[in-house]
Amino acid sequence: MGDRALYESEWLESADRMTNAAIAHATGGISPTSVAMDLFGWMAHLASSPGKQFELGQKAVRKALRLGRYAATCAADPGAAPCIEPLAQDHRFEHEAWQRFPYNVIYQAFLLDQQWWHNATTGVRGVSKHNEEAVSFITRQVLDMFSPSNIPFFNPEIVQTTLAEGGANLLRGAQNFAEDLRRGIRGEPPAGTETFQVGKNLAVTPGKVVYRNRLMELIQYTPTTASVQHEPVLMQSAWMMKYYILDLSPHNSLVKYLVDRGHTVFMISWLNPGPEDRDLGLEDYRKLGTMAAIDAISDILPDRKIHAVGYCLGGILLTIAAAVMARDGDDRLASVTLFTTMTDFTEVGEINVFMDAGEVTMLEDIMWQKGYLDHKQISGGFQLLKSADLIWSKMVREYYLGNREPMFDLMAWNADGTRMPYRQHSEVLRRLYVDNELFEGKYMVGGRAISISNIHCPIFAVAAVADHVAPWHSVYKLHLQSDATELTFVLTSGGHNVGIVNEPGRPRRKFQMATCKEGERCLDAETWKAQTPVTQGSWWPAWDQWLTQHSSGGVTPPLMGAPDKGYEPLCDAPGTYVYQK
Repeated sequence: MGDRALYESEWLESADRMTNAAIAHATGGISPTSVAMDLFGWMAHLASSPGKQFELGQKAVRKALRLGRYAATCAADPGAAPCIEPLAQDHRFEHEAWQRFPYNVIYQAFLLDQQWWHNATTGVRGVSKHNEEAVSFITRQVLDMFSPSNIPFFNPEIVQTTLAEGGANLLRGAQNFAEDLRRGIRGEPPAGTETFQVGKNLAVTPGKVVYRNRLMELIQYTPTTASVQHEPVLMQSAWMMKYYILDLSPHNSLVKYLVDRGHTVFMISWLNPGPEDRDLGLEDYRKLGTMAAIDAISDILPDRKIHAVGYCLGGILLTIAAAVMARDGDDRLASVTLFTTMTDFTEVGEINVFMDAGEVTMLEDIMWQKGYLDHKQISGGFQLLKSADLIWSKMVREYYLGNREPMFDLMAWNADGTRMPYRQHSEVLRRLYVDNELFEGKYMVGGRAISISNIHCPIFAVAAVADHVAPWHSVYKLHLQSDATELTFVLTSGGHNVGIVNEPGRPRRKFQMATCKEGERCLDAETWKAQTPVTQGSWWPAWDQWLTQHSSGGVTPPLMGAPDKGYEPLCDAPGTYVYQK
């Protein structure tokens, strides 16, 4: 009877999971229950706040009067100053035609309306922070969808272009839309990605795969200098994307940059998991990924410490591995470098709207059904965080103006994602984002908790000021946990990817950099930003100099692999795992 009850319980739970997964497929992974609860909670609290209602009514009247005065003024004086300016990151109304009547009144009305809704969805007594962020996010998605910039006869640039080209732009846009629709149905990558091919013009830095297991390939890059630093560099990216963001085209490859400056570089290339890998967890990625690579490098280059580098989720995994090594007395790391890596998940920016119980459960049920989370579902969520730029403005450019956005290497890489196993991604969501176990010292490895404060080797942390995936204030919180001999923090221009692919010679690049040594008082994030000098250009040379300063001098370049120890080169870089679809 007990076995039958267990069977029925599992069957019923499976039915719930399948239903939830089916709903997720219909909604694009958005939990309608979570959305409904967020909206109901906000409306219920607003309904019981007569003071807030009165304030919003006053604001609505004042904004209507401001718009009326502006419309009357600019009808007679086209150069009249606008009554509201777009936010700094809002570029939808920059075209000069928006300053002509009546389009100036149209976009001003939208901005005032947008501001009113921001007031309406924030500052309501009794609404939780998460609820407020979720409702504000939902509201912005709706407003962005119905922005006058997206409506052809309200957008003067579309009207002007259509008249000038006799509608040819709309024909090109229809062709672009048809091609994108066809590619989407067939599961093909975006138009133009075929111009960029791994092993031909992407990921072409010479090297050899010197080790392989079921989860990763370890690439060793061919030296190009007469001598190299004694300590090698091990790099690992997030397993949700292909590693070659760090080895894009030759002109912006961070790998090539390091190799050409005398560093021996190793790279982890992750497997693209399938349904059979559903039970791979974070501990598997630590053991078979980071630690297996460190063990292999220690065999190939014995008695040498390693500069370990992690990017995004790869940085989180490296932090966990480094903390375990420090706890267990393993001192093989010369330094730790973290690119856009959060160790505290209390404030994760707007991605937090996808981290409530309903959303996490829905993601888990999608993964439970397939055995993995598909890259398209991940990238779709990130696009929503910046929908005005990544969805609607792109639609206007390519479908209404008929201007296909030129493909470039970083976009091609972004379209070449990997899947994430069910168990591992569920652990990332639950243990890190929801329960914040790593920052709170509750993350267990081998039955014992680990602590970031045990990592005493030098740390170099890079954050990006416009990062919407790993907000720089959250990345900066590493200062609250670190007991490293020194922590060098860099805040660079750009976002999550452009901030890292930041090669020298690009215009408008800048960064701030300061070091907090052991025993020194660290500043809060905003004071640090206000007091730290700004340096023009790329942060790459500063990091190269930092790595050199924390190395022990030059030696003869090593051989590729170590055939006498079982590390026979298996194939040329970029290996085989990077080609998996």
